[in-house]
Amino acid sequence: MTSLDFLNVGDSAHIHAIDAEASLLHRLSALGFRSGKRIKVIRRAKFNGPIHVRIGTTDIILRTTEARRIKTSHAV
Repeated sequence: MTSLDFLNVGDSAHIHAIDAEASLLHRLSALGFRSGKRIKVIRRAKFNGPIHVRIGTTDIILRTTEARRIKTSHAV
C-alpha cells in the first residue's frame, strides 16, 4: 500500500483508504474518492505542485498534502 502522491504519471491504482479529518473526507467523498474506486494519475506539476487525477470520467486536481492522505493499492 502506498499513498497517491507516490504514483507516477500514467499509473493506476485502487483507493484503499483515506486518512483525513471529517471536512476533507467529506469533500473528497463528494468528488468520488471512495474505497475501491480506480484512480489514475494524469499529470503532475513541477516542484511538488498539484496532482491531476481521474476517477471514472471526472478529472480532479489535488494538492500534494491531500494526495498523501489517500492510500492506494494494487497498482495496475
